[in-house]
Amino acid sequence: VNPCSGDSGSRDGWDPVGGNLEICCWWCSLMVRDDIDQLVLGAKGRVIALSLDDITRKTSEVTAVVWLAAVTSADKALCQMKGKSTEECDNVIRTLHTMSDGKMLVCGTNAFNPACDHMTFTDGKVSLERKPQEGRGKVPFDPYQRFASLMDGNTLYSATSSNFLGTAMVFQRHGPNPVKTEMKRSWLNASNNSDNGEDDSVFLFFTEAAVEERRGNIQVSRIGRVCKSDLGGKRTLQKRWTSFLKARLDCPFGDAGSQPLVQDVFLLQDQNNWRGSIFYATFTSNSQSAVCAYKLSDISQVFGGRFLTETDSGSWDIYTGGEPFSYPGSCINDEMRAKGVMSSLDLSDTTLVFVKNHPLMDGVVTPITGKPLLVQTLTRFSKIVVDQVTSLDGQQHQIMLIGTGSGPQTGVYKAVRFDGEDGRIIEELQLFQDPQPVDFLQLSSKTGQLYSGTDDAAVQVDLRDCRRYTSCDDCLLARDPYCGWDKSRGQCASVVGVSTTIQSLSDGDIRMCPPSDLKQTPTVVHFAIGIAQFLPCSPENNLPVSWRFSDSVLHAGPRHTVLSQGLIITPSFSDAGLYTCETVETVKGRVHRTTVIQFLVQLQDTRTVVRNLEAAAITLAAFASLLIMLICGALVIRHLAEKKQGRVGSGNENCDMEGCVHHSGMLAQSEL
Repeated sequence: VNPCSGDSGSRDGWDPVGGNLEICCWWCSLMVRDDIDQLVLGAKGRVIALSLDDITRKTSEVTAVVWLAAVTSADKALCQMKGKSTEECDNVIRTLHTMSDGKMLVCGTNAFNPACDHMTFTDGKVSLERKPQEGRGKVPFDPYQRFASLMDGNTLYSATSSNFLGTAMVFQRHGPNPVKTEMKRSWLNASNNSDNGEDDSVFLFFTEAAVEERRGNIQVSRIGRVCKSDLGGKRTLQKRWTSFLKARLDCPFGDAGSQPLVQDVFLLQDQNNWRGSIFYATFTSNSQSAVCAYKLSDISQVFGGRFLTETDSGSWDIYTGGEPFSYPGSCINDEMRAKGVMSSLDLSDTTLVFVKNHPLMDGVVTPITGKPLLVQTLTRFSKIVVDQVTSLDGQQHQIMLIGTGSGPQTGVYKAVRFDGEDGRIIEELQLFQDPQPVDFLQLSSKTGQLYSGTDDAAVQVDLRDCRRYTSCDDCLLARDPYCGWDKSRGQCASVVGVSTTIQSLSDGDIRMCPPSDLKQTPTVVHFAIGIAQFLPCSPENNLPVSWRFSDSVLHAGPRHTVLSQGLIITPSFSDAGLYTCETVETVKGRVHRTTVIQFLVQLQDTRTVVRNLEAAAITLAAFASLLIMLICGALVIRHLAEKKQGRVGSGNENCDMEGCVHHSGMLAQSEL
């Protein structure tokens, strides 16, 4: 849906209220509501509700909601007087959250004076409660500043700026028992854990300058943790987090000396065992991007380890002294309750002072495989969501859907990692006609659709659309957990609810495919020697491409240039023959090759062509001379016949016998 281009059909109330879409987003927040079948979009001064089944339709009887606390001319004037632009002084809806009672929390920047309200969806209509509340610390003042927020039940956690200049970054919990701490840029996610009666935790992913590094201002990735039940201290750390701890987050890739920085995080929860839940995170480092995964049990182990402490010289070393009871930063558990510590208000000042002075852990949180699941060059990963799919053999597979922020191709990568293998990209989805960075990614568990957005458009993608794989070989070699070959219909289709489908995710075994009567017929092309020509090849899957000449693999060389879309050949006489473009997939040491297209190249030397043309011209001239001689001969015979019959012409003939013979001889001599 692009309300600015009219692709969405009816546009009543959809036109942006001034501003430059390249500067201030049209879609500024996005939320999937599976419970009410709505995709909710926050924009400038309004909220739009769309049908999850088809986002090109606005939901019946739902109109754009004009923000209650509309920015007045006085508000805008005051905002601009402080040095902000007209676009910055709009009310940009940055936060949309669902609460436990089904209401939605909506917050906007409101001309650098953040405000919030609650919104309901009743009888097909969106409406505001018209009870504005303070939005400071819930969303940033600046419409363009990055921030993070998380709704847990009816409790909002946020990490954002709390002042006009955007310099005071605060991580806080809002509500009846607010607590906070000063932080850097961050991204939030939550996990529910209940072993040993321990209270649940909230995990914070962020970047900051590494105080423990002796070299300059080095930015590193961190993971922080707080307890949901934290009420702050009674005397020390009043209304401040008493459970906040942080550790370095490692994702080893990129150039030496360059620290990968976390960009986005997605939690895939294990419903049976919270310790088995996994965080998937995107990172960037110079010209590379990667995805790393972290098991919650490994993270908990780091936060139960040793602390770092700052020495008098300013360096950071491992703390070797005694630790107070209870373990600093611990969430309240059964052991603590048995000793009278029922909440953080019961913690001793000794424990709280220790936590305040030792928030940094010695241990490093490392990925579950010891390395990234996926690394890409010349691409900037931004958002990530992960879908869990059950294949035909009953195994569960995690499909990573990765948005890109910049690079040669922006869109969404669909990637998967099978046991014992590196991650691989199954498909590259170009969501928009013009390359644009992906700002939002959300998955609907109900529709199985992926919803994405950029500054000025929202899109809906059916992840189970397998029609791009046109043959059984392509379908099985793609090893796409969503797809399998439907033998009854003879097409690649979603494996959900189909009993006649085959898959081979472990090794891409195309021997499972039914025999095909289709045979590849080469396309005959005629090339001139020494002149560069192009042989196109565009496979319908995302597998790498190889070229074969006769029965040998063709490598790039002076006369052959292999491109992603084909082969450039500057042929010599030895280059005539059969060229085959094929996809190549190596699965567990076995190479699978599938023909995409074949060309039978026939060659001619340019000098031979010229000689042939010259010979053709001479032959044509000789034929013309012979034809003239035959015509003249026919005229002579006719003349003699008429003379014999006494009907000699009156001299109007074009030539006599000698003249014709003489003329014909000159022509023949001239041509020869």
